[in-house]
Amino acid sequence: MIETLHNATLISQAQPFIELDNHGEVLRFQLQEARYFLGRDRTWSDLEIPEQGWDVLSRRQAVLQREGDHYRIYDGDGHSTSRNGIFIRHTQISEQGYVLKHGTQLEIGQDASNQIKLTYIDPASSPTVTPSNLRLDLKRLRETPVELGREPDATRYASMTLESPVVSRRHATVYATPDGGFTLQDHSTNGTFVNGQRVERFAKLHESDRIRIGPFTLVYQHGILELADRGNQIRLDAAHLVRKVTDKLNTERVILDDVSLSIEPGQLVALVGGSGAGKSTLMKTLLGIEPTTSGKVYLNGDDLRQHFDLYRSQLGYVPQDDIVHCDLTVEEVLLYACKLRLPADTNAKQIVQKTLEQIKLHHVKHTFIRDLSGGQRKRVSIGVELLADPKLFFLDEPTSGLDPGLDKEMMNLLRELADQGRTVILVTHATANLEACDRIAFMGRGGKLCYFGSPQGALDFFEMPEADLKYFADIYIKLDQGKTKQDVHATVQHWATKFHQSQSHHLALNPVGRESSNRSAPSNMGSQRRYSPVQQLRLLSQRYGQLVMRDRMSLGLALLTGPIGIALIYLAVQTRDPLIPVTPQDAMHASLSLRTLLVISCIAIWVGISCSAQEIVKEAPIYARERLVNLGLLPYLGSKVLIRSGIAAVQTLLLIAAILLSLHSPAPDLLPWVFGLGMTNFLTLFSSLCLGLLLSTVVKTENQANNALPLIMIPQLIFSGILFELQGLPTQLSWLMVSRWSVGAYGALVDVNQMIPEAIQIPGRAPIAQPLQVNAVYDATWQNLGLNWAMLGASAIAYLAIALYLQKRKDVI
Repeated sequence: MIETLHNATLISQAQPFIELDNHGEVLRFQLQEARYFLGRDRTWSDLEIPEQGWDVLSRRQAVLQREGDHYRIYDGDGHSTSRNGIFIRHTQISEQGYVLKHGTQLEIGQDASNQIKLTYIDPASSPTVTPSNLRLDLKRLRETPVELGREPDATRYASMTLESPVVSRRHATVYATPDGGFTLQDHSTNGTFVNGQRVERFAKLHESDRIRIGPFTLVYQHGILELADRGNQIRLDAAHLVRKVTDKLNTERVILDDVSLSIEPGQLVALVGGSGAGKSTLMKTLLGIEPTTSGKVYLNGDDLRQHFDLYRSQLGYVPQDDIVHCDLTVEEVLLYACKLRLPADTNAKQIVQKTLEQIKLHHVKHTFIRDLSGGQRKRVSIGVELLADPKLFFLDEPTSGLDPGLDKEMMNLLRELADQGRTVILVTHATANLEACDRIAFMGRGGKLCYFGSPQGALDFFEMPEADLKYFADIYIKLDQGKTKQDVHATVQHWATKFHQSQSHHLALNPVGRESSNRSAPSNMGSQRRYSPVQQLRLLSQRYGQLVMRDRMSLGLALLTGPIGIALIYLAVQTRDPLIPVTPQDAMHASLSLRTLLVISCIAIWVGISCSAQEIVKEAPIYARERLVNLGLLPYLGSKVLIRSGIAAVQTLLLIAAILLSLHSPAPDLLPWVFGLGMTNFLTLFSSLCLGLLLSTVVKTENQANNALPLIMIPQLIFSGILFELQGLPTQLSWLMVSRWSVGAYGALVDVNQMIPEAIQIPGRAPIAQPLQVNAVYDATWQNLGLNWAMLGASAIAYLAIALYLQKRKDVI
């Protein structure tokens, strides 16, 4: 038997209405009046409720009050709350009530097995509405697997369509088992979760299991699979957040001091305050990427730190630094981001075109990022986040550096995103356009929350002379009053205490989430979404290769530095042939040969390190954001190595050509000079570029990388064994140098030991040793040459392993 559920029910009412779903028994009430009472008490309620089977509903459950074009719902009768309460995403609504917007879904009662769902529908907001939850009776479909996904195969299976960019086309399948139960199999990229646990492959379904697919939550109950939550709105609750740090003087400082606030879905909220007030710290804590000393952040009642993987795809984050590559076009940036973040079966071009329209940049889609204005670049960063259609958006200083006109445009864009149902939280210093916000959180020094409410309410709270937003900047001055640090602290404490006392009568936060479930377990904070490492490596290599090819100046210098260096060697040695033995033998010629080989090695080492020393640090903001989503560390580092290795191969060919043209070639006994020269040169370049990548993971800025280059090169010269005779500890240190093994390989190929004459014999006296002695390091044997090549390769592997470890330590979750 094949059954397909359609998730749209067309209705014709022009007026808004509410739908009460009591496990399949549905009541609909059209709303026209200014106020309604809802409950089982027929002498009080305006809406008639059946006498039997609706006991979850209190006698006086709720009051609905018209507010503009919408209704606000209050729990209880206005004097006391109801018996079972009203919840939005498992979090009880406060005494301030909750504004109902089209599609809002509330729960009456906390027990999923005995709960009434209330849905608010406003036909004026959408001609097609979905008042009822999707439901599949699995008992009637035992002979047919049930497919869940963005575009399930309805011709072969019973199916449930879950439309979201982060849901795979065929995300999961439910099969009947011989014991009469059901098993869920995950096929997706972004994962399927049962009671907060990611399904590795199969999961046996139990009564009241909650299944999370992208933003959607389904409940398995009595053999029925029901869509309980579309995840189209996210409520955020912060409860008593405290963050303490220790400074360089080993003094403990509080940078977040007992911050509690609640942000409702669809709100645009600004975090404002002076420098050092903890705005960015608070935002990153709410996002879940900053540690806390105590306190918790809840998303729809779930502890964010414990369930980060559940919400990973629903969080958008635009840091202060641009998270886009300047040498890509707008369309290319979005295409690469789409392919990296969304399932492989996504129509990337279609998603990108939709996003371009959202951020109003369709007319510049073929323009390079470097040629855009500051406001347009910030829109592209926002567009990258919009690809996955996140419901909770964080932006750090999105209007920083913008002129007043662009500032207003940016705030209007954020207002539009909030009006579409997203919860938008931004950090800003600008005050000119705060009237676009629903709420502002004013932070004082020491990380104290001094005010949280409407922008207009802030003027009254801080006792401004008029209710005019032009006075908003004066609040900054008022919070910084005081001649000493202690005076300023006392001022901030005064306002924080005043705000706390003004909120003391409000309902306390009462988040009820997954952690209350008996079978619930915290998600692994470090787990990433499932991805194909090979596919990600291919995509990252394609992007990185494109970036390298477009930076023509840097690429040209990388390719020509080596040949130019070899040409300078030719000018220095002139007619002497440093790589060819001379007759009679001359120890100084052998010394010249070694110095020449050292310079050739150092040229390759310098080129390799300098080409890669900035490659990771210069895109640190982009890496951090993509890593937070699903960027694999091995594919990321592998793409750098792969592209740079290809360039190293070209550099090797150019160096070989320059050496062959500038210096007469020796005739090694071991193998042809050209092959030995190429192999040693490539291994030197490869090991050096790996050392450069390691350096790029250690430093924090590109300038630090440039300044560190001499510190890398000087030991290569000193401990190469050419300029100084090494004994004891310096000998062991030389084993860590690329130059030691590179010169050793070259020396074995050229057979430097054959160039050194024997000791001078004078009759009647002891032999006089030559200035340069035969050294086993340069023995012309396969064993010695293989050792040097192997050590160059082992050095490269060691550098990459350390770079991988250091880069892994930067993970914030």
